[in-house]
Amino acid sequence: MKIAILGVGVVGGGTAEVLVKNKERIARSAGEEIEIKHILCRRPRPSHPFARVLTQNFEDILKDESVGIVAECMGGLEPAYSYVKSALAAGKSVVTSNKELVSERGRELCALAREKGVHFKFEAAVGGGIPVIRPINKCLAANEISQVSGILNGTTNYILTEMINFGKSFETALKEAQEKGYAESDPTADVEGIDAARKISILADLCFNKEVLPKYVRTEGISKISPEDIDYARAAGYRVKLIARAMRTGANSVTAFVEPQLVAKTHPLASINGVQNAVLIRGDAVGEVLLAGPGAGAYPTASAVVADIIDAVAEPNPKIFLGWWPSEPGYAADADELSSKFLIRVGPRLKEIGENFSNIRFINKSGARADEYAFITGYTTKKEIMEKAEAIELRAIYRLFE
Repeated sequence: MKIAILGVGVVGGGTAEVLVKNKERIARSAGEEIEIKHILCRRPRPSHPFARVLTQNFEDILKDESVGIVAECMGGLEPAYSYVKSALAAGKSVVTSNKELVSERGRELCALAREKGVHFKFEAAVGGGIPVIRPINKCLAANEISQVSGILNGTTNYILTEMINFGKSFETALKEAQEKGYAESDPTADVEGIDAARKISILADLCFNKEVLPKYVRTEGISKISPEDIDYARAAGYRVKLIARAMRTGANSVTAFVEPQLVAKTHPLASINGVQNAVLIRGDAVGEVLLAGPGAGAYPTASAVVADIIDAVAEPNPKIFLGWWPSEPGYAADADELSSKFLIRVGPRLKEIGENFSNIRFINKSGARADEYAFITGYTTKKEIMEKAEAIELRAIYRLFE
Protein backbone atom coordinates (compact mmCIF):
# COMPACT_ATOMS: atom_id res chain seq x y z
CA MET A 1 0.00 0.00 0.00
CA LYS A 2 1.38 3.39 -1.00
CA ILE A 3 0.44 6.39 1.12
CA ALA A 4 0.99 10.14 1.17
CA ILE A 5 1.49 12.40 4.16
CA LEU A 6 0.35 16.02 4.12
CA GLY A 7 2.77 18.01 6.27
CA VAL A 8 6.28 17.29 7.44
CA GLY A 9 6.14 19.10 10.78
CA VAL A 10 5.95 17.58 14.26
CA VAL A 11 3.11 15.14 13.55
CA GLY A 12 3.80 14.50 9.87
CA GLY A 13 7.50 13.96 10.47
CA GLY A 14 6.77 11.73 13.46
CA THR A 15 4.32 9.66 11.41
CA ALA A 16 6.92 9.13 8.68
CA GLU A 17 9.54 8.11 11.25
CA VAL A 18 7.25 5.59 12.94
CA LEU A 19 6.27 4.06 9.59
CA VAL A 20 9.93 3.54 8.69
CA LYS A 21 11.23 2.56 12.12
CA ASN A 22 8.53 -0.06 12.79
CA LYS A 23 8.03 -1.09 9.16
CA GLU A 24 8.06 -4.85 9.70
CA ARG A 25 5.77 -4.84 12.74
CA ILE A 26 3.36 -2.51 10.96
CA ALA A 27 3.34 -4.76 7.88
CA ARG A 28 2.41 -7.77 10.02
CA SER A 29 -0.48 -5.85 11.59
CA ALA A 30 -1.71 -4.36 8.31
CA GLY A 31 -1.28 -7.52 6.22
CA GLU A 32 1.03 -5.83 3.72
CA GLU A 33 3.91 -3.38 3.59
CA ILE A 34 3.20 0.34 3.68
CA GLU A 35 5.34 2.62 1.54
CA ILE A 36 5.52 6.42 1.80
CA LYS A 37 5.15 7.64 -1.79
CA HIS A 38 4.81 11.38 -1.19
CA ILE A 39 5.12 13.90 1.63
CA LEU A 40 3.63 17.33 0.99
CA CYS A 41 5.93 20.15 2.10
CA ARG A 42 5.41 23.88 1.63
CA ARG A 43 9.01 24.66 0.70
CA PRO A 44 12.05 22.82 -0.70
CA ARG A 45 14.01 20.93 1.96
CA PRO A 46 16.82 19.14 0.13
CA SER A 47 18.58 18.07 3.35
CA HIS A 48 15.48 16.56 4.95
CA PRO A 49 15.72 12.82 5.78
CA PHE A 50 12.69 12.18 3.53
CA ALA A 51 13.77 14.62 0.80
CA ARG A 52 13.41 11.98 -1.95
CA VAL A 53 9.62 11.84 -1.46
CA LEU A 54 8.92 15.50 -0.70
CA THR A 55 6.64 17.45 -3.02
CA GLN A 56 5.26 20.97 -2.94
CA ASN A 57 2.36 20.13 -5.22
CA PHE A 58 -0.76 18.47 -3.81
CA GLU A 59 -1.79 17.53 -7.35
CA ASP A 60 1.13 15.07 -7.43
CA ILE A 61 -0.65 13.18 -4.66
CA LEU A 62 -4.19 13.60 -5.90
CA LYS A 63 -3.42 12.35 -9.42
CA ASP A 64 -1.24 9.43 -8.30
CA GLU A 65 -3.57 6.44 -8.60
CA SER A 66 -1.13 4.23 -6.72
CA VAL A 67 -1.71 6.26 -3.51
CA GLY A 68 -4.59 4.70 -1.60
CA ILE A 69 -4.34 6.53 1.73
CA VAL A 70 -3.62 10.15 2.60
CA ALA A 71 -2.53 11.10 6.14
CA GLU A 72 -3.38 14.76 6.81
CA CYS A 73 -1.03 16.13 9.48
CA MET A 74 -1.03 19.83 8.60
CA GLY A 75 -3.47 21.29 11.11
CA GLY A 76 -5.77 24.25 10.59
CA LEU A 77 -8.92 24.42 8.50
CA GLU A 78 -7.43 25.48 5.18
CA PRO A 79 -5.92 24.20 2.98
CA ALA A 80 -6.41 20.96 4.95
CA TYR A 81 -10.18 20.88 4.33
CA SER A 82 -9.81 21.36 0.58
CA TYR A 83 -7.09 18.72 0.34
CA VAL A 84 -8.98 16.15 2.41
CA LYS A 85 -12.23 16.69 0.56
CA SER A 86 -10.45 16.30 -2.78
CA ALA A 87 -8.68 13.14 -1.66
CA LEU A 88 -11.93 11.53 -0.45
CA ALA A 89 -13.73 12.54 -3.62
CA ALA A 90 -10.95 10.86 -5.60
CA GLY A 91 -11.58 7.60 -3.73
CA LYS A 92 -8.60 7.77 -1.39
CA SER A 93 -8.97 6.96 2.31
CA VAL A 94 -7.93 9.74 4.68
CA VAL A 95 -6.65 9.69 8.25
CA THR A 96 -6.09 12.93 10.14
CA SER A 97 -4.84 14.36 13.42
CA ASN A 98 -6.54 17.71 12.74
CA LYS A 99 -9.01 18.49 15.53
CA GLU A 100 -10.13 21.80 14.00
CA LEU A 101 -10.93 20.09 10.70
CA VAL A 102 -12.92 17.25 12.30
CA SER A 103 -14.82 19.45 14.75
CA GLU A 104 -15.85 21.94 12.04
CA ARG A 105 -16.23 19.71 8.95
CA GLY A 106 -16.30 16.16 10.30
CA ARG A 107 -19.95 15.39 9.54
CA GLU A 108 -19.57 16.43 5.89
CA LEU A 109 -16.30 14.52 5.43
CA CYS A 110 -17.65 11.38 7.11
CA ALA A 111 -20.64 11.47 4.75
CA LEU A 112 -18.37 11.88 1.72
CA ALA A 113 -16.22 8.94 2.84
CA ARG A 114 -19.35 6.78 3.16
CA GLU A 115 -20.49 7.85 -0.31
CA LYS A 116 -17.14 6.90 -1.83
CA GLY A 117 -16.74 3.71 0.21
CA VAL A 118 -13.45 4.77 1.79
CA HIS A 119 -12.16 5.48 5.27
CA PHE A 120 -12.13 8.82 7.08
CA LYS A 121 -10.41 8.20 10.42
CA PHE A 122 -9.34 10.66 13.10
CA GLU A 123 -8.26 8.86 16.27
CA ALA A 124 -5.32 11.24 16.70
CA ALA A 125 -7.56 14.32 16.59
CA VAL A 126 -8.99 13.78 20.07
CA GLY A 127 -6.72 11.92 22.46
CA GLY A 128 -3.35 12.15 20.75
CA GLY A 129 -1.70 8.91 21.83
CA ILE A 130 -4.71 7.81 23.91
CA PRO A 131 -7.09 5.43 22.11
CA VAL A 132 -10.51 7.04 22.51
CA ILE A 133 -12.55 6.72 19.32
CA ARG A 134 -12.03 2.97 18.93
CA PRO A 135 -13.17 2.23 22.49
CA ILE A 136 -16.26 4.43 22.02
CA ASN A 137 -17.27 2.86 18.72
CA LYS A 138 -16.24 -0.74 19.42
CA CYS A 139 -15.56 -1.66 23.04
CA LEU A 140 -18.40 0.50 24.40
CA ALA A 141 -20.79 0.05 21.48
CA ALA A 142 -23.35 -1.75 23.69
CA ASN A 143 -23.64 1.25 26.02
CA GLU A 144 -25.89 4.27 26.09
CA ILE A 145 -23.34 6.93 26.96
CA SER A 146 -24.58 9.63 29.30
CA GLN A 147 -21.41 11.69 29.71
CA VAL A 148 -17.90 12.07 28.36
CA SER A 149 -15.42 14.36 30.09
CA GLY A 150 -11.78 14.75 30.79
CA ILE A 151 -8.50 16.59 30.68
CA LEU A 152 -7.95 17.11 26.96
CA ASN A 153 -5.08 19.58 26.77
CA GLY A 154 -1.58 18.74 27.96
CA THR A 155 -0.33 22.34 27.97
CA THR A 156 -2.95 23.61 30.40
CA ASN A 157 -2.62 20.51 32.56
CA TYR A 158 1.14 21.08 32.82
CA ILE A 159 0.63 24.73 33.77
CA LEU A 160 -1.95 23.89 36.44
CA THR A 161 0.25 21.10 37.83
CA GLU A 162 3.11 23.56 38.28
CA MET A 163 0.81 26.11 39.90
CA ILE A 164 -0.68 23.55 42.30
CA ASN A 165 2.43 21.56 43.21
CA PHE A 166 5.02 24.34 43.26
CA GLY A 167 3.05 27.53 43.86
CA LYS A 168 4.06 29.12 40.55
CA SER A 169 2.08 31.91 38.97
CA PHE A 170 0.22 31.33 35.71
CA GLU A 171 2.71 33.56 33.87
CA THR A 172 5.76 31.69 35.22
CA ALA A 173 4.31 28.25 34.50
CA LEU A 174 3.31 29.30 30.97
CA LYS A 175 6.79 30.63 30.22
CA GLU A 176 8.31 27.33 31.36
CA ALA A 177 5.83 25.38 29.23
CA GLN A 178 6.91 27.43 26.21
CA GLU A 179 10.60 26.87 26.97
CA LYS A 180 10.02 23.11 27.16
CA GLY A 181 8.07 23.05 23.92
CA TYR A 182 4.73 22.21 25.56
CA ALA A 183 3.17 25.54 24.59
CA GLU A 184 3.28 27.55 21.37
CA SER A 185 4.66 31.09 21.22
CA ASP A 186 0.99 32.09 20.89
CA PRO A 187 -0.65 29.84 23.50
CA THR A 188 -4.18 31.24 23.09
CA ALA A 189 -5.78 28.08 21.68
CA ASP A 190 -4.48 26.07 24.64
CA VAL A 191 -4.81 28.39 27.64
CA GLU A 192 -8.20 29.80 26.62
CA GLY A 193 -9.71 26.32 26.18
CA ILE A 194 -10.19 26.47 22.38
CA ASP A 195 -8.22 23.28 21.74
CA ALA A 196 -10.14 21.35 24.39
CA ALA A 197 -13.44 22.71 23.04
CA ARG A 198 -12.70 21.27 19.59
CA LYS A 199 -11.92 17.89 21.11
CA ILE A 200 -15.02 17.72 23.30
CA SER A 201 -17.05 18.80 20.26
CA ILE A 202 -15.83 15.69 18.41
CA LEU A 203 -16.47 13.43 21.40
CA ALA A 204 -19.99 14.83 21.78
CA ASP A 205 -20.65 14.14 18.09
CA LEU A 206 -19.53 10.54 18.45
CA CYS A 207 -21.08 9.73 21.81
CA PHE A 208 -24.49 11.30 21.18
CA ASN A 209 -24.69 10.94 17.37
CA LYS A 210 -25.64 14.55 16.64
CA GLU A 211 -23.46 17.49 15.70
CA VAL A 212 -22.21 19.88 18.37
CA LEU A 213 -20.08 22.51 16.66
CA PRO A 214 -17.30 24.19 18.68
CA LYS A 215 -19.17 27.50 18.61
CA TYR A 216 -21.85 25.91 20.81
CA VAL A 217 -19.34 24.73 23.42
CA ARG A 218 -19.22 27.25 26.29
CA THR A 219 -15.49 27.81 26.78
CA GLU A 220 -13.39 29.33 29.56
CA GLY A 221 -9.63 28.95 29.91
CA ILE A 222 -7.15 29.06 32.77
CA SER A 223 -5.54 32.48 32.36
CA LYS A 224 -7.61 34.03 35.19
CA ILE A 225 -6.86 31.38 37.82
CA SER A 226 -5.08 32.90 40.81
CA PRO A 227 -2.92 31.33 43.54
CA GLU A 228 -5.74 32.21 45.99
CA ASP A 229 -8.18 30.11 43.99
CA ILE A 230 -5.81 27.15 44.10
CA ASP A 231 -5.24 27.56 47.85
CA TYR A 232 -8.98 27.65 48.59
CA ALA A 233 -9.53 24.58 46.43
CA ARG A 234 -6.76 22.75 48.30
CA ALA A 235 -8.22 23.72 51.66
CA ALA A 236 -11.59 22.31 50.58
CA GLY A 237 -10.05 19.02 49.35
CA TYR A 238 -10.01 19.75 45.61
CA ARG A 239 -7.60 20.41 42.74
CA VAL A 240 -8.22 22.80 39.87
CA LYS A 241 -8.29 21.11 36.44
CA LEU A 242 -9.36 22.36 33.03
CA ILE A 243 -12.23 19.97 32.34
CA ALA A 244 -14.04 19.45 29.05
CA ARG A 245 -17.48 17.86 29.48
CA ALA A 246 -20.39 16.80 27.29
CA MET A 247 -23.49 15.22 28.81
CA ARG A 248 -27.05 14.36 28.01
CA THR A 249 -29.27 16.92 29.74
CA GLY A 250 -32.62 16.07 28.14
CA ALA A 251 -34.42 13.80 25.73
CA ASN A 252 -33.03 15.81 22.83
CA SER A 253 -30.36 18.03 24.35
CA VAL A 254 -26.68 17.87 25.17
CA THR A 255 -24.61 20.32 27.19
CA ALA A 256 -20.96 20.70 26.20
CA PHE A 257 -18.52 23.06 27.88
CA VAL A 258 -14.90 23.64 28.87
CA GLU A 259 -13.96 25.39 32.11
CA PRO A 260 -11.69 25.12 35.16
CA GLN A 261 -13.44 22.83 37.64
CA LEU A 262 -12.64 21.51 41.08
CA VAL A 263 -11.90 17.79 41.14
CA ALA A 264 -11.87 15.97 44.49
CA LYS A 265 -8.37 14.84 45.45
CA THR A 266 -9.65 11.25 45.68
CA HIS A 267 -10.97 11.25 42.11
CA PRO A 268 -8.77 9.57 39.43
CA LEU A 269 -8.72 12.73 37.30
CA ALA A 270 -7.06 14.64 40.15
CA SER A 271 -3.91 12.52 39.74
CA ILE A 272 -3.55 13.23 36.00
CA ASN A 273 -0.57 15.59 36.09
CA GLY A 274 1.94 17.23 33.77
CA VAL A 275 1.25 16.90 30.06
CA GLN A 276 -0.85 13.77 30.53
CA ASN A 277 -4.45 13.68 29.31
CA ALA A 278 -7.44 11.56 30.34
CA VAL A 279 -10.94 10.81 29.10
CA LEU A 280 -13.72 9.59 31.40
CA ILE A 281 -16.72 7.90 29.76
CA ARG A 282 -19.95 6.98 31.58
CA GLY A 283 -22.07 4.22 30.03
CA ASP A 284 -25.24 2.59 31.32
CA ALA A 285 -23.80 -0.94 31.17
CA VAL A 286 -20.09 -0.50 31.89
CA GLY A 287 -20.28 2.36 34.41
CA GLU A 288 -17.20 4.60 34.27
CA VAL A 289 -14.17 3.97 32.06
CA LEU A 290 -11.01 6.07 32.35
CA LEU A 291 -8.53 6.27 29.46
CA ALA A 292 -5.29 8.07 30.23
CA GLY A 293 -1.89 8.69 28.68
CA PRO A 294 0.15 11.13 26.62
CA GLY A 295 -2.24 13.40 24.76
CA ALA A 296 0.16 15.24 22.46
CA GLY A 297 3.64 15.25 21.00
CA ALA A 298 5.19 13.90 17.82
CA TYR A 299 5.35 10.21 18.61
CA PRO A 300 2.19 9.71 20.72
CA THR A 301 0.12 11.47 18.04
CA ALA A 302 1.97 9.64 15.26
CA SER A 303 1.14 6.37 17.01
CA ALA A 304 -2.56 7.10 16.63
CA VAL A 305 -2.18 8.26 13.00
CA VAL A 306 -0.31 5.09 12.07
CA ALA A 307 -2.88 2.93 13.87
CA ASP A 308 -5.57 4.48 11.65
CA ILE A 309 -3.43 3.83 8.57
CA ILE A 310 -3.03 0.18 9.59
CA ASP A 311 -6.80 -0.18 10.01
CA ALA A 312 -7.42 1.35 6.58
CA VAL A 313 -4.91 -0.98 4.94
CA ALA A 314 -6.19 -4.07 6.73
CA GLU A 315 -9.81 -3.31 5.74
CA PRO A 316 -9.70 -1.74 2.25
CA ASN A 317 -13.49 -2.00 1.89
CA PRO A 318 -14.90 -0.56 5.11
CA LYS A 319 -18.08 -2.05 6.54
CA ILE A 320 -18.50 0.46 9.36
CA PHE A 321 -18.38 4.21 8.77
CA LEU A 322 -18.00 6.94 11.36
CA GLY A 323 -20.52 9.75 11.27
CA TRP A 324 -23.31 11.63 13.02
CA TRP A 325 -26.52 13.48 12.24
CA PRO A 326 -27.10 17.22 12.02
CA SER A 327 -28.66 18.74 15.13
CA GLU A 328 -31.67 21.00 15.56
CA PRO A 329 -31.58 24.54 17.00
CA GLY A 330 -31.48 24.34 20.78
CA TYR A 331 -29.91 20.87 20.86
CA ALA A 332 -26.79 22.26 22.55
CA ALA A 333 -28.08 23.51 25.91
CA ASP A 334 -26.54 26.35 27.90
CA ALA A 335 -24.03 25.16 30.51
CA ASP A 336 -24.88 28.15 32.70
CA GLU A 337 -28.26 26.53 33.37
CA LEU A 338 -26.74 23.22 34.50
CA SER A 339 -27.33 22.55 38.20
CA SER A 340 -24.09 21.96 40.12
CA LYS A 341 -22.28 22.79 43.32
CA PHE A 342 -19.81 25.69 43.16
CA LEU A 343 -16.91 27.10 45.12
CA ILE A 344 -17.29 30.86 45.34
CA ARG A 345 -14.91 33.61 46.52
CA VAL A 346 -16.69 36.79 47.52
CA GLY A 347 -16.12 40.10 49.28
CA PRO A 348 -16.75 40.75 52.97
CA ARG A 349 -20.55 41.01 52.75
CA LEU A 350 -21.50 38.23 55.14
CA LYS A 351 -25.07 39.47 55.51
CA GLU A 352 -25.63 39.38 51.74
CA ILE A 353 -24.23 35.84 51.54
CA GLY A 354 -26.78 34.66 54.07
CA GLU A 355 -29.56 36.41 52.20
CA ASN A 356 -28.68 34.86 48.84
CA PHE A 357 -27.49 31.33 49.67
CA SER A 358 -28.51 28.44 51.91
CA ASN A 359 -26.90 25.07 52.69
CA ILE A 360 -23.43 26.49 52.23
CA ARG A 361 -20.10 25.33 53.68
CA PHE A 362 -17.52 27.99 54.46
CA ILE A 363 -13.87 27.21 53.70
CA ASN A 364 -11.22 28.00 56.27
CA LYS A 365 -7.81 28.69 54.73
CA SER A 366 -4.66 29.68 56.57
CA GLY A 367 -3.58 33.16 55.62
CA ALA A 368 -7.00 34.04 54.22
CA ARG A 369 -7.67 37.71 53.55
CA ALA A 370 -9.79 39.48 56.13
CA ASP A 371 -11.94 41.13 53.47
CA GLU A 372 -13.26 38.00 51.75
CA TYR A 373 -15.04 34.70 52.28
CA ALA A 374 -15.08 31.47 50.31
CA PHE A 375 -17.76 28.80 50.47
CA ILE A 376 -19.25 25.84 48.62
CA THR A 377 -22.87 26.15 47.59
CA GLY A 378 -25.67 23.63 47.43
CA TYR A 379 -27.00 22.76 43.98
CA THR A 380 -27.62 25.87 41.90
CA THR A 381 -26.79 27.21 38.45
CA LYS A 382 -24.08 29.55 37.29
CA LYS A 383 -26.78 31.77 35.84
CA GLU A 384 -28.40 32.17 39.27
CA ILE A 385 -25.06 32.94 40.89
CA MET A 386 -24.20 35.58 38.29
CA GLU A 387 -27.52 37.29 38.95
CA LYS A 388 -26.35 37.74 42.56
CA ALA A 389 -22.78 38.69 41.66
CA GLU A 390 -23.02 42.38 42.49
CA ALA A 391 -24.74 41.86 45.82
CA ILE A 392 -22.12 39.40 47.08
CA GLU A 393 -19.12 41.07 45.37
CA LEU A 394 -18.27 37.93 43.40
CA ARG A 395 -14.51 37.41 42.89
CA ALA A 396 -14.23 33.87 41.56
CA ILE A 397 -16.49 30.92 40.82
CA TYR A 398 -15.65 27.26 40.12
CA ARG A 399 -17.96 24.37 39.39
CA LEU A 400 -17.36 21.15 41.33
CA PHE A 401 -16.78 18.11 39.12
CA GLU A 402 -19.19 15.32 40.05
